[in-house]
Amino acid sequence: MAERMPKNINESFFHGKKFPPENEVILLFRGFYTAASGMIAQQRRTEILTNNLANVSTPGYKADETVLRAFPEMLIQRLENQALPWTADKRLPRLSYVGPLNTGAYVQETIPRFQQGDLEETGFSTDMALVNINMPENEAGFQGTVFFTLENPAGGILYTRNGNFTLDGAGYLTNAYGLYVLDDQGNRIRLDSDRFQVDEDGWMIQDGAPVARIGVAFAEDPLALVKREDGNYQWEDGVLPSAYGQGNVSFLVKQNHIERSNVNLAETMTQLLTAYRTFEANQKIVQAYDRSMDKAVNEIGRIG
Repeated sequence: MAERMPKNINESFFHGKKFPPENEVILLFRGFYTAASGMIAQQRRTEILTNNLANVSTPGYKADETVLRAFPEMLIQRLENQALPWTADKRLPRLSYVGPLNTGAYVQETIPRFQQGDLEETGFSTDMALVNINMPENEAGFQGTVFFTLENPAGGILYTRNGNFTLDGAGYLTNAYGLYVLDDQGNRIRLDSDRFQVDEDGWMIQDGAPVARIGVAFAEDPLALVKREDGNYQWEDGVLPSAYGQGNVSFLVKQNHIERSNVNLAETMTQLLTAYRTFEANQKIVQAYDRSMDKAVNEIGRIG
C-alpha cells in the first residue's frame, strides 16, 4: 500500500513525530548561521595571527591584520491581523516589528601593517635596511612607504622591505631566494666582491667609484599592493615610481643592517588567545542550538 503523503509541514514520516512550526525552524537555523559564521571568521583570524608569529624573525616582514565586518542586520516582522472598526467579523493582515536580528560576521579583508620595524645590525656588507624619515599621507589618510626593487622571474618588478641580500656566484646582488636586486634604472647590480660601501642616499661605492644606486620605489598607497610569496609585494597597475627625486619623500639606506619584522609578539599572542576564546564561545552556541534542534525534532510534538 502506498504511504499517505503529509498534509502539511507539521507532519513527518519519522516515527510519528511532528516537525516544530516552520518559523521556529527558521529562527533556529538563523542562530546556527550566526554562530557558525563567527567560528569561520575567528578561524581565519587565527590563521593570520599564526602566520604572523611564524614570521616574527623574518627580516622586513609586515604583520597582517584582519578586518571583521558584520553581515547586514535583518528586520524581523510578525504577521498579525486587526479587526476593522466598523465590523467585528472582518479582519485585515498587519505587520508588526519585532526588531533587528544580527546575522553573523565575516573577514572582509586582510591588510598588511606597514609601520617601520626595528633595525638590527648584522655586520654584513650586503645587508641593507630602509629607514622611513618622512612619508606623506595619501587622500585616505594612510602613509606611503618605500621598498627595494626585485626582478620578477614572471615579468615585472617585485617590492620588498627585506634587505637580507647576498652575492651569487656571478657577482650579482640577490635576495635570499635568488631574485635579482635592481638598481634605480631597473638593471641587475653586479659587484666584484662584497667589499663595497652603500651611503645613506643609496649609492653603492666600490674601489672609491660609484657602481650603481640601489633601486628604491615609493608606494603612495601601499595597501593597494598585492602580497606575493616570501614577503614580496606587486603593483598590478604597472611599476611604482622611483623614490629618488620625490620632493616630499625622505628616507635613508642603512648598510650592515636589516629591518626586523614589525610583529609585536606580546600583542599577537594576546590577540591569538582572544580569537581562540571567541571561537570557543561560538562553538558552544552552535552546540546549544544543536541540542535545541534535536529536542525540537525528537521530543516536541511526540505522538503516543
